[in-house]
Amino acid sequence: MDFDSVVVGAGSAGFAAARTMAAAGQRVAVVDGARQLGGLCILRGCMPTKALLHAAELRHAIEAARPWGIETGSVRIDMKALLARKDAFVADFASYRRQQLETGPFRLLRGQARFVGPNTLHVEGQGDVTALNFVLATGSVMAPPPLPSLDEVGCLTSDTALGLDVVPGSMVVLGGGPVAMEFAQYFARLGARVTVLQRGDRLLSGMDPDLGEELARALEREGLSILTGTRLLGFESHGPAKRVRFLHHGVERFLDADELFNGLGRRPATAGLGLEHVGVRVRPSGHVECDATQRTSAPHVYAAGDCCGPLEVVHVAIHQAEVAARNILAGTGMEQVDARCRLVGVFTDPGVAVAGLGERAARDAGRTVRVASHPFNDHGKSMIRGCRDGFVKLVADAATGELLGGACVGPDACELIHEVVVALAARMTASQLARVPHYHPTLSEIWTYPAEELG
Repeated sequence: MDFDSVVVGAGSAGFAAARTMAAAGQRVAVVDGARQLGGLCILRGCMPTKALLHAAELRHAIEAARPWGIETGSVRIDMKALLARKDAFVADFASYRRQQLETGPFRLLRGQARFVGPNTLHVEGQGDVTALNFVLATGSVMAPPPLPSLDEVGCLTSDTALGLDVVPGSMVVLGGGPVAMEFAQYFARLGARVTVLQRGDRLLSGMDPDLGEELARALEREGLSILTGTRLLGFESHGPAKRVRFLHHGVERFLDADELFNGLGRRPATAGLGLEHVGVRVRPSGHVECDATQRTSAPHVYAAGDCCGPLEVVHVAIHQAEVAARNILAGTGMEQVDARCRLVGVFTDPGVAVAGLGERAARDAGRTVRVASHPFNDHGKSMIRGCRDGFVKLVADAATGELLGGACVGPDACELIHEVVVALAARMTASQLARVPHYHPTLSEIWTYPAEELG
């Protein structure tokens, strides 16, 4: 064999897998056919989107400074300067990752990859490459539009919106998931009139109902219009505007907007890999099928990241990749991904973050639980900051008191949630968390209130 292991994909998951195996002395190759190295997180995901959200948050904070006696007048955004700063951050991050890939203790092969046999991968422009083991880390691509007519009228996606240098006067956002909500608030805070169309009966449908409902109330107070219970019927041009036809609770309606944003998600980048030639099964969703060890239906092929799911977040992808790599090195495939400390965040304002089991998921799993919460509008530090939306919530086993999960809707939610993650990792009970000293006044001390109630 040419290599001990070949990793297909050079994003965050692929780099983590290659680095882990090469550090143990394996002969490793990384294959990537993307036009630009870096992966989704650096190029079109985490880093650029959070840079733009920070700019929108600054504008909003400046405009909200009047109660403190700070007079600012009109706040104008220079979109070209904003995008230039975002691009500089991305270029810096991507340059460092490219250097790591090009000088790492493995061989980097540029070209589209396709399996042509159980142990043979054809790399466009490079020829055939053989290996004993493989790690699939091909990531994801934008999902096709929900209706063909959306392509005909044109829409923004989480990829293309990153380069939009003009704030539209109005926008319809399709979808109620994390990415859709982050971009909806971003454009609204830059001055666009935003309407969100969500098929389900609430935002963030994969989380406990109270989280999405609380976020919706906060966004509506900020001026966004949120319509749930909708079904898309079609899209068409209407003069200079783009028209959306949809059912809202069974009644046909339409909306005209300057821009449409398709926030209905991404799909695994598994098409064209020739997985049938290596015996790897793929789910109807396009995700590579694998078990908790990250092993696929082919014993010598593992998968990690967006191409296999279940969460499209970087820290999960890296954890999966490292587990896959260690199982390849051990040759036993016994280490499993620990889903107990599952972590999801939404970088809206108020933010939303969940760790471990949600209240609904715990009950669905047959657990008997106790739940306690505390609102930010009854918490000193958040009141001082003017952050009165949201709450924190803890879920504990009713018999043992062990914490099973936690959730936060409120200021700095994606930072605050890590206190719960540490407690989950240490298998702490609610009473143990309540006894941990917390400085006053801080946002973090809000966790002690539900912990005391459960303890």
